[in-house]
Amino acid sequence: MPRKKKPAPFTLEEATEFYARLAEVRPDPATELDYVNPFTLVVAVALSAQATDVGVNKATKSLFAIADTPEKMVALGEDGVREHIKTIGLFRNKAKNVYALSKMILEEFGGAVPKARGDLEKLPGVGRKTANVVMNEAFGEPTIAVDTHIFRVSNRTNIAPGKNPLEVELKLEAITPPQYIKGAHHWLILHGRYTCKARKPDCPNCAVADLCRFEQKTPA
Repeated sequence: MPRKKKPAPFTLEEATEFYARLAEVRPDPATELDYVNPFTLVVAVALSAQATDVGVNKATKSLFAIADTPEKMVALGEDGVREHIKTIGLFRNKAKNVYALSKMILEEFGGAVPKARGDLEKLPGVGRKTANVVMNEAFGEPTIAVDTHIFRVSNRTNIAPGKNPLEVELKLEAITPPQYIKGAHHWLILHGRYTCKARKPDCPNCAVADLCRFEQKTPA
């Protein structure tokens, strides 16, 4: 059996066109998680692991109404947090982490959400992906948080193929033009969520179908 030929890598010109089209579809991309400040964003993103944004928003609506600061979250207590988020998967462990990260923000960071990735990753339940989301969304940093949608889009289109999220993240940072780096995370995740879907990508209505290297495109 002959070895399957690898698809051609994206050129910088192709990557620029790729993002330009995604930007035309969604001129003002943003997270679909509801939050009111950097603290509630950290909590929402931490809760979104293995859960949908819709499900997280339903749970945090009542939670953030009474606890939108680390002080209020600590006062609410782990049991109180758990009662508000019990509709979310892994809610017991997540409640433990939300309480613990709130306490750490108070005790080690003076009540303010840290801006540095290393400090964010010290918070319980916060990994590189969550830290990148917070840095991008709350503090305007040009970070790209690779979740399952972005990992799939990057590999399927071949714009930034990689065997793990970190490899994909680094390749995306290298191929993404400076003018698109700030919004790249949002464009890619929304494209993966609504167009380049896991089971059946909507290739006929895809703005970048002719640039995409995916061979088994879904027919019209």
